[in-house]
Amino acid sequence: MATAPTELQFGGLLKCLVEKGVLEENDAKAHADEAQKKQCPIVSHLVLNNIADSKKIASLASLAFAVPFFDLDSIEVKNLPVDLVSEKLIRQHHVLPLFKRGNRLFIAVSDPTNFQALDEIKFHTRLNTETILVEENKLTQSIEIALEAAASSMDDLLDEDLGNIDISVADETPADDDSSDIDDAPIVRLVNKILLDSIKKGVSDIHLEPYEKKFRIRFRSDGILYQVASPPTNIANRLISRIKVMSKMNIAERRVPQDGRIKMKLSKNKAIDFRVSTCPTLFGEKVVLRILDPSSAEIDIEKLGFEPKQQELFLAAIDRPYGMVLVTGPTGSGKTVSLYTGLNILNKVERNISTAEDPVEITVEGINQVNMNVKAGLTFAKALKAFLRQDPDIIMVGEIRDLETASIAVKAAQTGHLVLSTLHTNDAPQTINRLMQMGIEPFNIVSVVNLIMAQRLARRLCKYCKKEADYPEKTFLDAGFKKDQLGSLKTYVAVGCEHCNAGYKGRIGVYQVMPISEKMRALILSGGNAMEMSELSKSEGVNDLRASGLDKVRQGITSLEEINRITEQ
Repeated sequence: MATAPTELQFGGLLKCLVEKGVLEENDAKAHADEAQKKQCPIVSHLVLNNIADSKKIASLASLAFAVPFFDLDSIEVKNLPVDLVSEKLIRQHHVLPLFKRGNRLFIAVSDPTNFQALDEIKFHTRLNTETILVEENKLTQSIEIALEAAASSMDDLLDEDLGNIDISVADETPADDDSSDIDDAPIVRLVNKILLDSIKKGVSDIHLEPYEKKFRIRFRSDGILYQVASPPTNIANRLISRIKVMSKMNIAERRVPQDGRIKMKLSKNKAIDFRVSTCPTLFGEKVVLRILDPSSAEIDIEKLGFEPKQQELFLAAIDRPYGMVLVTGPTGSGKTVSLYTGLNILNKVERNISTAEDPVEITVEGINQVNMNVKAGLTFAKALKAFLRQDPDIIMVGEIRDLETASIAVKAAQTGHLVLSTLHTNDAPQTINRLMQMGIEPFNIVSVVNLIMAQRLARRLCKYCKKEADYPEKTFLDAGFKKDQLGSLKTYVAVGCEHCNAGYKGRIGVYQVMPISEKMRALILSGGNAMEMSELSKSEGVNDLRASGLDKVRQGITSLEEINRITEQ
C-alpha cells in the first residue's frame, strides 16, 4: 500500500527548492542543519558548496514569492547608499541597500523569506523596506565592494589623517609670504576635505563666499550651483589663506584679484588640477576653484550628444587640411571639451598641433600648449604669430576676442592651416555678424570659415527616477513640437532620488552645426543679417539649438523644462 507523502519539516526558500526538484527533502534538511551550525545563510551555504546554482535559485524564488529579480551587474555598486544601514546589519543579514525613494528603502536579498532582516532594518532606519531578489554570488561580491567604497568615503577620510594626502602646487616658486601661521591641522584637514568631496561628487567649480554674517561653500554640479556647507565665519580668512598658500599666491595681498593653481595627486597615475581665482569683496575675498580633470578631454565623440548628421558635419570639417572651425556659446557650455575631443582625433604623430589658451585647462600629450600671459606680453595675437613660424598643421586659439587675433587666425587659415577657435555669441549665424563687427571683411570670412557650431549643455534625466510627463497638447505645441509628432511623443520629467541631483545626473551637448554652404557664402557677401542667415540655414536642414534640444526631449534624454532653461523659445 502506498504511503502518503510526508509533510515537509521546513518552510521558506528550502521548501520552494524541494518542491521545484532542486533539492531532495532529506538533503535539504541536512543542508539546513549544516548552515545553522556554521551560522551561515542557507542560500550562501548552497551556492558556496556548489549544491545549487545561484541564478537558478534566484529565478525560482522570484516566481514563487512574486519578488522582482534584478541583476547587480547593471549598476555601479560603489555608489549604493550603504550608509543608510549599518555594516553590522548588512553583514549579519546578508543584504544590500539599493536605493531610497521617498520613505521606502529597496533592499537586495538572495532569500526573500528572510523577514527578520527586513524588520530589523525597518526598525533601525525608520523606512519601509521592500525586497529585490538578486543572485547570491553577485550579492556577496557586491556587499564587499560597496562596504569597501564606503570605508574610504570622504567623511571617513576626514576622521583619518587628511593632512598626509599628497597635495602639491603646479608652480614650485616660493610663496610671497610666510604661511606657517595658517598651516594648522584643522584648517588643512577642512580644505583637503572640500577638495576631495568636490572630486568625489564630480563638480566643476567650488565657490567660497564670505558675507557679513555668513560664510558659505557652494559646488557647481551639472551647471547648477548648490550649497554644501556653511562653516563659522571666524574661520573664513584662515581657510581662504590656506588655499592661497597652496596656490602660491601672496596671502598678505587682499585688495586685488589673484590667480593660482593647485595640483592634487590622488595616486601615482592620477592627478587633478584646480585653477584658483580670488576676488576682493565687501566682507573678504571670494575664492572660486575650477576643477580641471585631464580625463575630460578623452571623451568619445559618440558621447558628446551630436545627432548623426551633426557629427558627420563636424568630423568632415576638422578633417579638411585648411580653413576655420568656430565653436560658439556662453562660458560653461562645453566649447573646450568639444574642441579637445576633435583635437584628440587629429592628434597623430604626423601632425604638428599648437594651442593658445587663457588658461590651458586640459593638458594633452602630443599637443604643444601655450598659456597666455598678458602681463609678460604674451597675447593670443603674439602666440599665433609665433605658431606660424613653428611649421604648424593645426592651430587652436582659445578665443577670438579682438581684430588682431581674428586677422591672424584668418591669415593662418588662408595659408594652408586648420584653425579651431571659440567665440561668445548666442548662435551660429550671429558668429558671422560678430566677425564682421570686429572688422573682418565678408570675402575673408567666406574664404576660410568651413563650419560654425553653437552649443549648450543640458542636464540628463536620471535613468533611475525619471517619470513620464503628462502635459496638455498645447504645452507641446507651444514648445515647438509639430502636431504630427504628438501621437508617438513620450516625454519625461525629473523626480529626484539617491542617484542624482534633483532628478538629473550628468550633461549632454545640444548643438547647432552650420556648414558654410555656397548659398550661405553668397548671402554673407551680399550683406545678409543674422536673421536671414538663420532662415537660410533652417531651409538647408540645419537644426537650431531649440530644435536640437527638442530632439533630446523626444528621445527621453532630458526634460522640456531643462531645454526651456538653456534655449530661447
